[in-house]
This record gives sequence, C-alpha cells and structure tokens, in this order.
Amino acid sequence: MHTRLLLVLALLSATLMARHGAASAAPPLSAEAQLGRALFFDTTLSASGRVACASCHDPANAYAAPRLAPAVLRPPPSLRYLDQVPRFSRHQYGVSSDDAEDVGPGGGLMWDGRADELGAQALLPLLDPREMANRDVHALARRLRAGAQAERARGLWGSALDDDGRVAELTAAALARFEVEDPSFHPYDSRFDRYLQGKESLNAQERRGLELFNAAAKGNCAECHPSAPGPGGRPPAFTDYRFVALGVPRNPALPANRDARFYDLGLCGPPRTDLVREGREYCGLFRTPSLRNVARRASFFHNGRFARLEDVLHFYVERDLAPARWYRRRAGSVERYDDLPPADRANVDRSDPPFDRTVGEAPALNDAEIADVIAFLKTLSDRS
Repeated sequence: MHTRLLLVLALLSATLMARHGAASAAPPLSAEAQLGRALFFDTTLSASGRVACASCHDPANAYAAPRLAPAVLRPPPSLRYLDQVPRFSRHQYGVSSDDAEDVGPGGGLMWDGRADELGAQALLPLLDPREMANRDVHALARRLRAGAQAERARGLWGSALDDDGRVAELTAAALARFEVEDPSFHPYDSRFDRYLQGKESLNAQERRGLELFNAAAKGNCAECHPSAPGPGGRPPAFTDYRFVALGVPRNPALPANRDARFYDLGLCGPPRTDLVREGREYCGLFRTPSLRNVARRASFFHNGRFARLEDVLHFYVERDLAPARWYRRRAGSVERYDDLPPADRANVDRSDPPFDRTVGEAPALNDAEIADVIAFLKTLSDRS
C-alpha cells in the first residue's frame, strides 16, 4: 500500500479515535501507546518500505482487511475485541449438565492460536516473509533505527534501542499498548450493544434473525458464537474461541493452492509447527472468529473462500445436503471437504446442527430465514 494512502488511513483513524474519545472521555494515550500508534502506520518497518500494520488491518474497516485486499494465505483477522481472548490451551472446558466437558483446543490469537499475547501477535507479521518480511529481529531493528520514529523511540527506550533483540520486544510491546489503550480497538458501540443496554430496539426482522441465530434447531449459530452477555454483564464476544474444522471449500484464488499438494491445516500448520507431531486430530481446525463487524468483511473463513454473507449462510445449512454446489468434482464424483487431505476429513464437524443433516432433508434455514439472520448480523457492526 502506498504511503499516501496510509497517511489517509492514519488521518481517518485519528478522526475516528478523536470522535470516540470525545464521546467517552477516554484518557490520553501513554507515551508507549502513542509510539505504538505511529509504528502501526509506519511503512518503513517493512522490507519493501510500502507495507505497514494498517495495510492489512484497516482502521476504516474495524481493523480488518481492506475491502480490496489481495488474496493471501489467510485473510487478516480484525484486531478489534482481542481484549477477552484467553491463552491457547489444548483442553478448553465447557459446562454440560453437572460436569465440565473437555471441548478440545481453544484460545490464542491468529487463525491458529499460535500467539498468546498481543505483543507476540504483533511481532509475527513483522517477521513473516509473506507480510512485512523482515528477515530477523536484526533487520527489524535496523529499519526502526533508520526510520521516522527513531528519535521518539530513543527518547522512550534509551540505550535499549541499540540492542536488536530488545528493539523487537519493545516494538511489539508498543504496538500492544496502542491496541490496549486506544478505544477504537474495543468500542462496544454496535446497535446490538445498545439493544442489550436498553438504549435501542431491534426491528421485527432483526428480532426474528436473533431468534434463529440462537435456536439450536435452526441456525444454532450461538453454539459457537454466543450472543449472551458474559460474567458481570460483559458484552458478548460472539465467539467461544474454540477450534473447529468446517470443511470449507478450497479457494482457487489463493496462490498457495496452485500446488495441489498444499493444504492449510490450521493447528497443524504450515505457520504453526508445535502441534504437528501430536497426531492428526488437530489438522484442519481453525479458531472460531468473532462475528462482531462480520457484515463489513470482504471475505470469510480462514481461506477467504466466500465474499458474501448470503453464501456463507447457505454453505452452513446446505454443505452436506447439496455438496455438488460447494465442492469440485474429481474422477466423476464430488470431492467433499476438498481443502483437506483425505486423511484429515474425518475431523470435519458433522454432528452439530446444522451439520447433522443429510441429502434429501430440508436445510435448517430457508431463504427468508437466512435474510433474517443477516439482518441481525448487521446490528453487530460498530458505528465507527
């Protein structure tokens, strides 16, 4: 992304933050967070000199991918509402009747949960060859010392600026402080938030959509995207942070998929490597994303396969009822779950509604009901 466009994004972000800050009387950012904000828009931290954090996490699009983002391995997830994300665990527990049930892996940041803290998450794209492409922490430190924020960093970090390893740590920490302190990363000001606060009502279609979203025999969306407030009235995150294999169709637009032998296996890699030797049960599992601002997204699922919410909802309720609509044909037959190697297709969820239906049965939601659910999902968009 060109520097001029990034400057426009920075000005837009500052306007949005000022507007929100005036409404909520938020305290000013600390010096560390102010540096983090400057680094967030700094293209000189990338090997090309043309990419910043804001290039993939657009403030004008809820800190998610820009509307016209090019195809990459995985769509950049939004940086909003990461304040509630638990650390990654192989064993997350849910309450079923009187017993605590092990529901498998959960938590962590990124699609594969490989970062537990905002600082660790911020450092990953800086060193990723597909993103900001610093070869190592030494290259990152050299770019920061030669960049526009060098003087400010020296004033804040002192002699630590000469230690390459410390520079990487402090850069990541400053970006994390920006995300923690700036209200634009967690505004909780959607229409649904105001509805929960009793400040606004939903119209008839939106109320129907909420009922369908919650109903176990219909959309069953709330099973993985809980809509109820949390402890102490905490606003719902619309994710349970668990990992699941949904059998999303292969995306031919991804450059990596030109190689028929390539598969993105989520918890089994390729970016994540620490779980590969623990067996195949984790392969194909990706973290359930939050549905906040879902109507503003330009692509959906870990591989960006769909560009419209209508297609996402139809896929959910028709995946195993009309597989020929979603999957490619090979050797004369439909290849279900074609973005997973055959050995891992058994990991796909086929038991939880609406995935528990077979060919010949009616889908859990009809066209009118899908429209109602989408109307409700639009109430999850923030005002800014």
